[in-house]
Parts: sequence; C-alpha cells; structure tokens
Amino acid sequence: MAPAPKLSSTLLNKVPQVTIWFWVVKILATTVGETGADLLTTNLKLELTVTSWIMTAVFIVALIIQVRATNYRPPLYWITVVLISVVGTLISDNLVDGMGVSLVTTSIAFAIILTLVFSAWYRSEGTLSIHSIVTRKRELYYWGAILFTFALGTSVGDLLAERLNLGYGTAVVVFLAMIAAVAAFYYVLKINEILCFWAAYVLTRPLGASTGDLLAKPHLAGGWGWGTVNTSLVFLAVISAVVVYLTVSKADHVTAEPARS
Repeated sequence: MAPAPKLSSTLLNKVPQVTIWFWVVKILATTVGETGADLLTTNLKLELTVTSWIMTAVFIVALIIQVRATNYRPPLYWITVVLISVVGTLISDNLVDGMGVSLVTTSIAFAIILTLVFSAWYRSEGTLSIHSIVTRKRELYYWGAILFTFALGTSVGDLLAERLNLGYGTAVVVFLAMIAAVAAFYYVLKINEILCFWAAYVLTRPLGASTGDLLAKPHLAGGWGWGTVNTSLVFLAVISAVVVYLTVSKADHVTAEPARS
C-alpha cells in the first residue's frame, strides 16, 4: 500500500467535485469529442492522420499547462477534457478507419489497456479515488485512464450503434439504461463508490458519442440532420456557459484531501 504523499509534495485537488454539473459537462464534452473529430476530418477536409497529429499536439500543450497548475481551474480542466475526448476518438478512428482493425478488437484492446492503467495506478498509489488527485504523479495516471476511457467508449459506442445495427437512438437509450443501473448499484445496493464512478465515466463516453451521431448524422443515416458544425457549436456554447458558472460560483471546487486506500 502506497503511503500518503508528504505535505510538501501535495497540491490542491486537481479535479472538480463530482456533482450533477460534472456529469453534464462530461457528457457534453464527449459529444463534442465525437462531432469535433468528424468536423475536422470531414467538413474541413483534413486527413485523419493530419487531424490526429494536430489535435494530439494541441492536447499535449493543454495537458502540460493543466498538470503544471497547482489547483483546479474549471476552464483549463474542461478544455483538457474536450481535447482528450477528441484525441481518444481519433485514436479509435485511426485504428478502425485508417488501419482496418475491427471494432470488436479495438474494444477489447482498449479495455485491457485501461485495466492495466488502473492496475499500475493502484499498485503505485493504493487508490483510484479522484478525490485524492493531489500529486502530479496521480494526475498523470488520472489523465492516462481518462484517455483510454474515451478511446474505449468510442469503439464500444460505434460497435453497438453501427456494427450491431442498433441505431443511434437505440444506442443512446441502451447507454442511459446502463448508467441508470450503475447509479442504482451505488445508491441502492451501496456498491463501491470508486468502482461505480469509473463504470459511469466509461459509459458516458459512448453515450456522448451516440448522442453526437444521433444529432449530427443525416436523416438517411438515422440521425437528426443537425450536422457536425451546428452540433459542435451548440454543445460548446452550453459547455462554456456551465464552465463560466462553475468558475464564478466555485460550486464544484474541493480542497486538498489526504490520499485514501
């Protein structure tokens, strides 16, 4: 079991309090990750590889700034989440669309990688709680886990909606039902808080991806025909409004908390 970090090495907790606002912005960000990736590769006529390199570079810059910060800052944190959502989507798309790897294979591979990240994180720190992100080492594990939740969610969402022919609307209902089941496990059956959090976090990714596809795809493809531009702009506007509210109200700020086992 890893010891609690020394006081001199701790930071204020670098992630927000898990409130309803956390889940709202997270789902919105995952939707933008899906539609934003499609916007860059389709509407702006950028090749998938070029888009991936550009967005990865932008994400790395944002991540460096986020990790160097000493406390939670809503705009910086959520910008990083939106960018990692786009990059996670592009990782899956490159493997599936660019290299011809099946969605079943990528879903299994990302699930294994995510499990390995969680295992390494727990062996090193003795906890997977997001309430204990008080060192840069823990924060790097945190962002590594998030990257592969997005990649996994993209593959699983596409697998259910497209390869298994559920359709985008049905996929949205399926993932909402799964998240509701996780909530019931936590609130009714009192299943472990950390386990339920990460299960819900993984599931919100395919929910956001399926929602983005449902809204943006043309009617002939089973969508509502909003287009990637309109969908991305609407969701980015809502994200911005919520983040401004959180910045001013500090409704999701938490103080540093000792590491917990």
